[in-house]
Amino acid sequence: MEGATGSLDLGSVIVGVDGSEPAGLAALWAAAEAARRERPLHLVYAADLNARVLHHSVESVERVRERGHELLRDTAAAIRQRYPGLRVITEFSRGAPVSSLHRIAGLRGTIVVGNRGLGGFKHLMLGSVGLKVAAGASTPVIVVRGMDDGAETGEVLAAVRDEYDTECARYAAREAEVRGASLRLLNVWNFPESNGLAVTVLDDVEGIAGEHVRHLIALTDRVRDEFPGLTVRTEAEKSLTVAGVLVEASHHADLLVMGGRRSPGYIGPTLGWATHSLLHHAHCPVQLIPRLGPGHGDAS
Repeated sequence: MEGATGSLDLGSVIVGVDGSEPAGLAALWAAAEAARRERPLHLVYAADLNARVLHHSVESVERVRERGHELLRDTAAAIRQRYPGLRVITEFSRGAPVSSLHRIAGLRGTIVVGNRGLGGFKHLMLGSVGLKVAAGASTPVIVVRGMDDGAETGEVLAAVRDEYDTECARYAAREAEVRGASLRLLNVWNFPESNGLAVTVLDDVEGIAGEHVRHLIALTDRVRDEFPGLTVRTEAEKSLTVAGVLVEASHHADLLVMGGRRSPGYIGPTLGWATHSLLHHAHCPVQLIPRLGPGHGDAS
């Protein structure tokens, strides 16, 4: 394909497995992603043995080790059968799942996790490990969810707002490119219809909307310049709930890409409320592009 092929390296793919069904589905999805990228797939089982040895017998710890190695072998064999040309690397880690995945991803890898682990509510809540991985990551994280029907839409959706979302839009464009899909840039902004008695700026709604459209057009132009062979659609929408619009839009996408915004002066790893909602309720896999630094603070 013409244009930006190779201009943005999506990196290798790292996926954690724990024996749960969502983790198994995430591993297969990650394998397809690695094959599209033509990069290795790293399968990781994090046994957290450093914590277990203090509270469990030697025999119990050994069973955990054997189970982990067996799971890695079986998962790798199933993936190699489906993707015979894919390089699959397995790693048994003695460390905790979150720190192990972050360490193996390094500076360039993309971490893939299932929408829940061995606990949690089926089809709804993201497990605690997945949340911690997403909140603390310095590299892209993809949470695999919404794969019940398995049908592809041929579209990658990017939730964007302004120029600070350029890197997010570039990642989305590259993901669309390797899939042979189109890209939809969606700007959703919320403006409260009522704020008690302090409703004094509603007459500037058109001006605010125009500002959002100008940002979206500028961002779209950048993406089209870098990815001239890519079909790019843009849309701006006002809503009382940003997350609600994005959840609905995710029905029609193979992947939703968004920046992991942080509030100003945040302490520790956090996720904005809209990001948190999407990770729990989106109807397709969600890719978070880390955003730390000036200009990245808002509630989304």
